[in-house]
Amino acid sequence: MTWQDVAAAAGRVPPETTQQAVGYPALFVLVALGALVPVIPTGALVSTAAVVAFHQRSLPFGVLLVFAVAALAAFTGDVALYWLGRRGVRSRGGSRWLEALRARAAPERLEQARTRLDEHGVLVLVVSRLLPAGRIPVMLACLLAQWPLRRFARGDAPACLAWAATYGLIGILGGSLFAEPWKGVALAVGLTLLISAGPSLWRRIRRPRRPARPR
Repeated sequence: MTWQDVAAAAGRVPPETTQQAVGYPALFVLVALGALVPVIPTGALVSTAAVVAFHQRSLPFGVLLVFAVAALAAFTGDVALYWLGRRGVRSRGGSRWLEALRARAAPERLEQARTRLDEHGVLVLVVSRLLPAGRIPVMLACLLAQWPLRRFARGDAPACLAWAATYGLIGILGGSLFAEPWKGVALAVGLTLLISAGPSLWRRIRRPRRPARPR
């Protein structure tokens, strides 16, 4: 077989197959990285991938694969971050990962997470994955309670499945409402951003304003 034959064979590969070969590994890496460094909008990534998969010929296999990849990536990132945090708890000086978790958890939210963890146990992990900014305080509460990695992983697995299913369904909703994929992506991203930013905006609106100081 000459290189011309190889090039011709590569040219006959359907674009959809090429997109899947690149898209699913990229989705896994970005979601796992977003779990480690919580600045990447992973929910929007999953919803966008679900929209694209919904409009492909591989439906429903593509959507199910998005769900599986997203859940596995989220679980991998969570477990890796928890393992790094446990190293910080056991060491005398702590670690930058543990300090980063502390910096992202407001004291009052951490206290609420510790109380709920004592009352409800593993169930709190599932709920925290679905609440905006709820994952880090609960993870930190588990670290301070010295949960072993195995116990955390058992609770985090259903949490990641529920999270992937939720944002996957948002993507399916966006894909089913519009024939053009970009419109579904725009709707899915808008919904995920609204879910992420909505609670904090609502708290700011309801927060009583301080009276102005007399001059």
